[in-house]
Amino acid sequence: MGIKTALPAAELGLYSLVLSGALAYAGRGLLEASQDGAHRKAFRESVRPGWEYIGRKMDVADFEWVMWFTSFRNVIIFALSGHVLFAKLCTMVAPKSGFVTGTFDLQEVLFHGGSSFTVLRCTSFALESCAHPDRHYSLADLLKYNFYLPFFFFGPIMTFDRFHAQVSQVEPVRREGELWHIRAQAGLSVVAIMAVDIFFHFFYILTIPSDLKFANRLPDSALGTLTVASTTGFASIVLGTGDTAVNMAKTLNSWSLQSSGEKQTINRYVYNHIGGEHSAVIPELAATVATFAITTLWLGPCDIVYLWSFLNCFGLNFELWMQKLAEWGPLARIEASLSVQMSRRVRALFGAMNFWAIIMYNLVSLNSLKFTELVARRLLLTGFPQTTLSILFVTYCGVQLVKERERTLALEEEQKQDKEKPE
Repeated sequence: MGIKTALPAAELGLYSLVLSGALAYAGRGLLEASQDGAHRKAFRESVRPGWEYIGRKMDVADFEWVMWFTSFRNVIIFALSGHVLFAKLCTMVAPKSGFVTGTFDLQEVLFHGGSSFTVLRCTSFALESCAHPDRHYSLADLLKYNFYLPFFFFGPIMTFDRFHAQVSQVEPVRREGELWHIRAQAGLSVVAIMAVDIFFHFFYILTIPSDLKFANRLPDSALGTLTVASTTGFASIVLGTGDTAVNMAKTLNSWSLQSSGEKQTINRYVYNHIGGEHSAVIPELAATVATFAITTLWLGPCDIVYLWSFLNCFGLNFELWMQKLAEWGPLARIEASLSVQMSRRVRALFGAMNFWAIIMYNLVSLNSLKFTELVARRLLLTGFPQTTLSILFVTYCGVQLVKERERTLALEEEQKQDKEKPE
């Protein structure tokens, strides 16, 4: 089945209607639950007064979000503006040798953020130097790479090979319309930030899982929505681009490596290096074991991290095993006998089940083992078959819509490449 396989417009319309209706129904239940629990003793620490003109308490359990918009709110515009101006200055004055020195005193978190990314950058530099001894990288290259201000404290981190290739350009290449795109993304980000902050006034998705008695009273639909939202992180969904949402739905194992910097570094130097094309069973097993062994050390070994790493390692390998099974003679012949539309539907069904498997794997670490047990019991055992099949069908609708988005992007990319071809 190719990515360009289309489904009837009426069918896609039905999927959109089902998904929208289900989210609205579940959202209503979650909103009512948040209103009912606003004054519970268990919520006191993480539900506090929010914006005065909204007149509601706010979920402040996301400490990182609250940190940026309370402790740092008076300096964030200055910091972001400084990043942009400094990057522009480096581009104009010293595109090949510019880096910043000096001290920055923005509380402990900046120190730890800068230190963590410095470790990753030094690791990337060292591995690239070992892999390409003929390139003779210098100490100045390492200093430029590490102290590039816009990336220094919180990333995103580039592996050294990509960074070096960009800063080595004598004349920086700017794509047509790139400045407009940057402005549009900045505007959308501001709107999204406001939307997330308002959202936390009405839906206490991060606080409710901490009170198991209260969470157990939620309707099944609201519990399912809460599980997905608290696992993926509402802020990351809203602030992400459309492509990010597509990639998350294709395989949510991107969570497995936590920060973007750690993910890029481990992917390049461990997972991709050992796993190659990720199409052979034994190399993929070795790659995932090595990857999650390093990730476990990075996160800090403990029982919950061990369990999380094992489940995600198993999940990545299980996906490959299922792919190999689908390519097995009898099953491959069965799929070949189906229409391309039916093949897409069957694969989307398995994609929906895989989505929930990965949700459950990561729920262990992002919430708690007890909350994971509660969700599994409610949605898979006591709720079977009605709740289980309903949630699976709604997820299936979502997967199909993501696949349609993938198809549209693939066609747009193909058209773009056709226009760029010389006549």
